[in-house]
Amino acid sequence: MSIGHFFDAGGHLDYGDAATLLPIEELQARVYTHRDAERALKDASAESVLAIRPTGLASSYALTQRPLTAVEVASLDDEFREQLDRALDPDLAQFELIQLGRATTPAQNRSLAEF
Repeated sequence: MSIGHFFDAGGHLDYGDAATLLPIEELQARVYTHRDAERALKDASAESVLAIRPTGLASSYALTQRPLTAVEVASLDDEFREQLDRALDPDLAQFELIQLGRATTPAQNRSLAEF
């Protein structure tokens, strides 16, 4: 399965500028993690993914400790979209998903739903 579009994403946002999204657990939006995030990112084109990139060692560590996560842009509140739009060069509306983290191993996450 795909490990996401971290390197070939249609746009990148610095970790510090994405602080409004964190913590993800408190976000009122459609959020996919682990295997569900891999599937959502596999179905999305690279141009429609906005990847959060680290700006230093601490933010790199924070992103690698987080499971692969995808957030649907359309499900974000208007307030969050406006805050992210200010930090972005392209318009946020052109993206379908926001990707946080990336899979660090090629191992697949299996579940009983696949059998």
